[in-house]
Amino acid sequence: MTETKDNSDVIEEVSLDNPALYYNRELSLLEFNDRVLAQAKDENIPLLERLNYLCISCSNLDEFYEVRVASVIQMAEMDPHVTACDGLNAEEQLKVIGVKAHKLVSEQYRVLHDLMIPQLAEEKIRFIRRGDWTDQQRQWVKKFFHEELQPILSPVGLDSAHPFPRILNKSLNFIISLTGKDAFGRNSGRAILQAPRALPRIIRLPKEETGGGEYDFVFLSSIIHSCVDELFNGMTVKNCHQFRVTRNSDLYVDDDAIDDLLNAVEGELAMRNYGDEVRMEIDSKCSEETVNFLAARFGITDDQVFLVNGPVNLSRVQEIVGLVDRPDLKFIPYKASIPAQLSRNKNYFAAIKKQDILLHHPYESFAPVVEFVRQAAVDPDILAIKQTLYRTSSDSPIINALLKAARAGKEVTVVIELRARFDEKANITLAAKLQDAAVNVVYGVVGYKTHAKMCLVVRKEGKKFKDYVHLGTGNYHPKTAQFYTDYGLFSSNKELGEDVRKVFVQLTSLGKVTKLNKLLQSPFTLHKGLMAKVEREIEFAKKGKAAKIIFKVNSVVEGKLMQALYRASQAGVEVKLIVRGICSLRPGIKGVSENIEVRSIIGRFLEHTRVYVFENGGNQEVYAASADMMSRNMFRRVEAAFPIENKQLKARVLSDLDCYLKDNSQAWIMQSDGSYVQSVPEGDVFRVQNELMEQYAVK
Repeated sequence: MTETKDNSDVIEEVSLDNPALYYNRELSLLEFNDRVLAQAKDENIPLLERLNYLCISCSNLDEFYEVRVASVIQMAEMDPHVTACDGLNAEEQLKVIGVKAHKLVSEQYRVLHDLMIPQLAEEKIRFIRRGDWTDQQRQWVKKFFHEELQPILSPVGLDSAHPFPRILNKSLNFIISLTGKDAFGRNSGRAILQAPRALPRIIRLPKEETGGGEYDFVFLSSIIHSCVDELFNGMTVKNCHQFRVTRNSDLYVDDDAIDDLLNAVEGELAMRNYGDEVRMEIDSKCSEETVNFLAARFGITDDQVFLVNGPVNLSRVQEIVGLVDRPDLKFIPYKASIPAQLSRNKNYFAAIKKQDILLHHPYESFAPVVEFVRQAAVDPDILAIKQTLYRTSSDSPIINALLKAARAGKEVTVVIELRARFDEKANITLAAKLQDAAVNVVYGVVGYKTHAKMCLVVRKEGKKFKDYVHLGTGNYHPKTAQFYTDYGLFSSNKELGEDVRKVFVQLTSLGKVTKLNKLLQSPFTLHKGLMAKVEREIEFAKKGKAAKIIFKVNSVVEGKLMQALYRASQAGVEVKLIVRGICSLRPGIKGVSENIEVRSIIGRFLEHTRVYVFENGGNQEVYAASADMMSRNMFRRVEAAFPIENKQLKARVLSDLDCYLKDNSQAWIMQSDGSYVQSVPEGDVFRVQNELMEQYAVK
């Protein structure tokens, strides 16, 4: 790499505390959703995959309101004067969020009606509207309603004896206007009907009974609309409109008042479906009077009301992707490879003892991680297995291997994070299952989520004990490993094994922080370590030496790190940020961030790897990590960043990053105002994920 000019006399002083230098994290997250939705409009992507992207953008928006908007609303109530990094207080944030979110939702429904539905119809995948049903279809729908729906539907007429029911979070509901009187002479004029959550939201019409096509579908809401009058015998249904309420779903566990973390989380889970209302979606044909009635009932403001032209639970349209057997409208299946060192050597411990082995998922299979734990479970020389679990599948073969190891008498310790958002219930069940098999289960440290991805296996070899470790950037989840990009490292390095063992002691026992050899660990050394390495690059640049930083992460929000990167840019350090989602740092600001480029890759796989690269005067340092550039990762979680030291493996990671920086099709470049512009190839198209699939493909 060529040396840069001497920048020791740089630039006039600029206050890096100026809010104008930062972009609001909530708006940045909505920008990410815009990029996801753009995939639904990309004609180069198979049609059913495009539909999938549309639905992902909708489910992302659900979570955005459940967690992020909910927290801003709470801040507005608790301390309205507190401002975000861009200087906006909570009320101001809610206003700009409302404007941007409404634009996003309008575009989602435009994509559904103008692109998805017509193009799916061309492929003979049809959503049949009520007005277009044939007599045969209408008869089948009526029969389906009577046999499958009516027995489990429970409409509630609103009056003094029937108060407004508790509406479950994100459930499908109907508000019904009625005339006439029932058997008791009552009628308040309104009723509420909740659709049971167990019911599918899209129903396939059987070809042989309805005379239609193989892939003709109707929405559950259409069936209920068409037959709703049968639920109110002797009364007249004037109007029936669907609506859905999104609630605050973030669990609140008071760390200072916890005696039993498991009981505390279980107690909060029971209330998740009934948190404060943060958004209402309702049929756009609904009268203003009814909309206002519901908004008042839920205590939400106009900017939290979304009038939608179509199903209110748009994310459930995703069911279609699994119901339609059309491989030509989906991505070509990809077969992940296995590194030669592991495919040639059946004994994983012998292979890892020879050299470190790096896995790059999903291009390389997650199966070796499962096999590593499985072999540890059956190897008579393995004495102990220690593992962290943040998210995993309920039927994970890793869990089965851990259970087998415990039953074989091995010392098995699992650190389960009970507060992994939206996986809390699954993790509570998993903890009980492991404890029943005599696994030593701990829940980490109160006040700090355990987010590090680590597995330690202790093997007796002769008269000595040897540590084998797996460290990763992603979860021990075999299913998500098929479409999340992540790195995993196998190593028998003595110092690395010692570090991992020390971290497990911290998590399971009590004691002072001990010095680590190689790992950078939150909440103790990771932030300090990264800051020091950025400052080192600044010093190299000031001396006129080559200086470069590459971070590939999911989010960049933490204030001190952003300021350090601004200082690096001012000093002449080349800064390349590959950020999937939120980025509050603004690139390209004169005198501040001219040397910073921020790009986001959106493709077939969800970018999830966290990698930190420092030029270090030509002696490049490469770390992979579980942590993003966020305050929570740096100070409120247990995280691990591990060095990639093997020359070949380091070169592989750097080559992968070069591919990300060369992408001219899936890359979106962040502008200084926080918006993104998609790269347009000037010559040959280069898509990083396609390139890596080719590189790692089974030969």
